[in-house]
Amino acid sequence: IREAPSLSVIKILLENGAEVAAFDPVAQKNVQEIFPGLRFGHNPLSILPGCDALMVITEWNEFRELDFEKAKSLMKSPVIIDGRNIYEKEEMEKLGFTYISFGR
Repeated sequence: IREAPSLSVIKILLENGAEVAAFDPVAQKNVQEIFPGLRFGHNPLSILPGCDALMVITEWNEFRELDFEKAKSLMKSPVIIDGRNIYEKEEMEKLGFTYISFGR
């Protein structure tokens, strides 16, 4: 976990004044030790209320099987930043999300 790209992303976001909420079904306890002030959720939907964007940096099934209509209704802005390319751009846009991916 200490080398995980997600840690670098979280650090940069926090350093730039972002409020970050995180979910990771496996590494959450370790991440809490590194970033004790970070808000964590018990599932992906639990971190979305009021969020400006969902940034996916892991490939967990919880993100692959997300209820997108529910997710969109919880978010301030329906924006998905997909760092793992687990979603299809056309599908996300059809669902009403602004979709940004990198690494394709």
